[in-house]
Amino acid sequence: MTSAPAPRALPARRLGATGPEVSALGLGCMGMSALYGESDRAESIATIHAALDAGVTLLDTGDFYGMGHNELLISEALRTAPVAAREQALTSVKFGALRTVEGGFTGYDGRPAAVKNFAAYSLQRLGRDHIDIYRIARVDTDVPIEETVGAIAELVEAGHVRHIGLSEVGADTLRRAAAVAPIADLQIEYSLISRGIEEKILPTARRLGIGVTAYGVLSRGLISGHFTRDRALAPGDFRGTSPRFQGDNLDRNLDLVDRLRVLAEAKGVTVAQTAVAWVLAQGPRHGVDIVPLVGARRRDRLAEALGALDVTLDDADLAAIEEAVPAGAAAGERYPAAQMAHLDSEH
Repeated sequence: MTSAPAPRALPARRLGATGPEVSALGLGCMGMSALYGESDRAESIATIHAALDAGVTLLDTGDFYGMGHNELLISEALRTAPVAAREQALTSVKFGALRTVEGGFTGYDGRPAAVKNFAAYSLQRLGRDHIDIYRIARVDTDVPIEETVGAIAELVEAGHVRHIGLSEVGADTLRRAAAVAPIADLQIEYSLISRGIEEKILPTARRLGIGVTAYGVLSRGLISGHFTRDRALAPGDFRGTSPRFQGDNLDRNLDLVDRLRVLAEAKGVTVAQTAVAWVLAQGPRHGVDIVPLVGARRRDRLAEALGALDVTLDDADLAAIEEAVPAGAAAGERYPAAQMAHLDSEH
């Protein structure tokens, strides 16, 4: 009886001065359970398996993605993966979002007792004895960040969590949290059309030795090269209320994609690969280890995204991309107003 081959090795990046070494691309699993309409469970698990086989080691989720569905999906995928791939997998989990039966969001809970409660449920759903990186999804404005981070630090001390992360926080909150305990990484939206972190947040992360896991690198498919002006979104797809996908905003944003397409085709790569490669290139430019999270729900989209690791953007390429899609060029906010209000990173 022969054992399964070991997963391939991808280029690696370390998450900050104290965090783990992970594959240079991570897999964001949210869309397999929530917010983009119906998903195919079998294809989702096959995509996770394909990611692990390709050498992806970082799986990102949230306990509120499908109200636990996503963690159970990852658990099943890991349980049925080859042992070598399963042993290399790291889980990054967000917690704290409060949901209704109907699927609405009602706020965030960062109280220490709640932090430990959320962790207990996640460990059970994931079927693991620890969570590799644990972070509150949004700052609870009623609880000092020091208390929330302190509670995660106690979970680290107890062996239930390996590293502490943050999500969508501003520079000041980043400094306050880092004064309590070592922070491995900040998870935050960063893409060609979402560059607000460059002014204060990235320099602060660099000074503090904190890595970045960048989500939304394709802006929820908007700059993937696959989204069209006449596309009808499925029921339950939250992009139906996203400002950047509405009316004139959509037209203006897809005009930016058309400019990017010209550059991508000249290099013989896809728009999505160019957009992901651009984010990969920002780590060295800003002195911060940045790991893009690709939200592929299908194996073909995953394979396309992984191809970005083979794309080299030189100074001339980066200048051309900057000219085609300059900072601040996107039309519309990245979330509806009610959700923007919860982003500490925007205040």
